[in-house]
Amino acid sequence: MLDVSFFGAILGGLIVFFSPCVLPIVPFYLSYMAGASMSEISEDGALAPGVQRRAFLASIMFSLGIITVFVLMGAAAWGLSQAFRGVQTEFRLVAALIVFIMGLHFLGVLHISFLNRVFQLDAGETKGMSVLGAYVVGFAFAAGWTPCVGGVLTAVIFTASTESTALEGLWLLLVFGAAMTAPFVIASLFIAPFLRFAARFRKHLPLVEKAMGLLLIVFAVLIATDSVNYIAQWMLETFPVFQSI
Repeated sequence: MLDVSFFGAILGGLIVFFSPCVLPIVPFYLSYMAGASMSEISEDGALAPGVQRRAFLASIMFSLGIITVFVLMGAAAWGLSQAFRGVQTEFRLVAALIVFIMGLHFLGVLHISFLNRVFQLDAGETKGMSVLGAYVVGFAFAAGWTPCVGGVLTAVIFTASTESTALEGLWLLLVFGAAMTAPFVIASLFIAPFLRFAARFRKHLPLVEKAMGLLLIVFAVLIATDSVNYIAQWMLETFPVFQSI
């Protein structure tokens, strides 16, 4: 049976992808890694030969780079939580405070300038990235600590740090990373339709940002009151379908 936190990690990853500081830059990342100009991949007609194949392969390696960072961070958090087992309460409250502050940031109540840092690519011409190059860019993107990744990632990392074994914690971060990057890989297979979707969805980004802020605040309260497990148990009892998965 899969723990409810598994589904929470999937939801968190998807929310991050469709957030204001990730979705708008996806077309530029696809363009950069495929070795095509924005005008080439923005056309409704057929793409230039090799563009979609390069975009697909690069998106997979880019995603693996991101997931690698998340898993390493999860391993470090789980190790720290075990090393400081005697101060679990303080550890939980600090994590709750961080998530709460990030929630206020998304709601616009607080403005924290360093959280607005976004990893940028050099906009120069390129003939496509190597497999290793795409992996390195993904690694650097995840390590760049964009605000949308940071808020949800903190909540997921804390949840992973409280799992009973390191493997369970790593699995949770792997699921989160896969959920966040899977739409990116899919977008590389359907570049033109995705660009049209992204253009239409742009008007909803402020709403997504506010919803993320509210979710982070709710999760911060659950962490602070040590109620995450109770919510998970309630969901299992209310929705028995989770017990059969």
